[in-house]
Amino acid sequence: MSAPTPDRSHDPSPEHAEGQPSAQSTAGRRGLSFRNVLLIAVTVLVVIAIALMSIIKVPVVILRPGPATDTLGKVDGKDVIAIQGAKTYPTSGSLDFTTVSLAGGPNYPVSVIEYLQAKFLDKNAQIEPEEAWFPKDVSGDQIKQKNAADMTDSQETAEVVAMRSAGFTVPQKVLVGMIAEGAPVGKALVVKDQLLSIAGKKVTDLASVHAAMDGVKPGSSVPVQVLRGGKRVSVSAKTAAAQNGRAVFGIGLDPEYTMPFEVKVNAGNVGGPSAGMMFTLAIYDKITPGAMTGGKKIAGTGTINEMGEVGPIGGVRHKMVGAKDAGVGYFLAPASDCDEVVGHEPDGVTVIKVASLKEALAVMPKIAKGETTGFPACTK
Repeated sequence: MSAPTPDRSHDPSPEHAEGQPSAQSTAGRRGLSFRNVLLIAVTVLVVIAIALMSIIKVPVVILRPGPATDTLGKVDGKDVIAIQGAKTYPTSGSLDFTTVSLAGGPNYPVSVIEYLQAKFLDKNAQIEPEEAWFPKDVSGDQIKQKNAADMTDSQETAEVVAMRSAGFTVPQKVLVGMIAEGAPVGKALVVKDQLLSIAGKKVTDLASVHAAMDGVKPGSSVPVQVLRGGKRVSVSAKTAAAQNGRAVFGIGLDPEYTMPFEVKVNAGNVGGPSAGMMFTLAIYDKITPGAMTGGKKIAGTGTINEMGEVGPIGGVRHKMVGAKDAGVGYFLAPASDCDEVVGHEPDGVTVIKVASLKEALAVMPKIAKGETTGFPACTK
């Protein structure tokens, strides 16, 4: 009698033994693991791409509206314009100088991310080539030094122009500040010479120097009297033609003023010369009777020179937006910047064209009355 054959119908097969994964579950876990690896890889690539875009720089500048500062107010608890040694008068309203927020150049290079954000997400951003704003081979420190020097010069010029416009006498000397390499004047003039006369015409200020040079033929030599080491010296100074055709010596002038009283300007962390006109207006308002603005909020921009002429600046369209954001109703724009003004005037802001301090002062009575029409305006 043969032995019975064991019944194996219920024995687990090796493939389905307890504790062993099934082919289906193994495949499922393998698929999930692959997706996780792919997700991690993509995440790493994105992080690397973002990091690279933060590091890689783009040779552009990005201009945006900056803040406005009231020259009749305070910065960090200190008067923007502080006057000592002269009678001052109450003011009202505001006379804001406006600024541009600028990214780019050696000190604030623009990353790829910043560029893309400005390009596609910021309607107020203006992108321009870096070389349009920053000369090559100029360091960040040199730019800072120049901006600080320009601000100091604009403040001093504003003081002189405001004082003279208000009737004060501001004596000055005109010194030779520098002599350009290869200048036509050669060694006839030296640094620190005080100019006394040019071609027989007395030198009293920068304007008198320009007036005297108007009558000089480029390439000719003219008699010049200077005060050198306390002694009068007469020299023959050769000229050449500048790019504009005027006769020049190839020197830089350094005016030295004797101020009748002290003015301290606290503009905060701002550089450049573009606040010159607004500083001038603020000083003038404080040293003359009557509140010039009539309580109105006025902003503006523009350089100022000793002749009281208002010069061009950069980014005026952004400065107008900054003025509107500050709640200003009137904006004084340099006439020489009209090309940029037209088409960018903010709604609700009366933009007034001015070419000089005299023109700026002339529109003040109408502004003080609240008028909004009949002002000189930029046109196409």
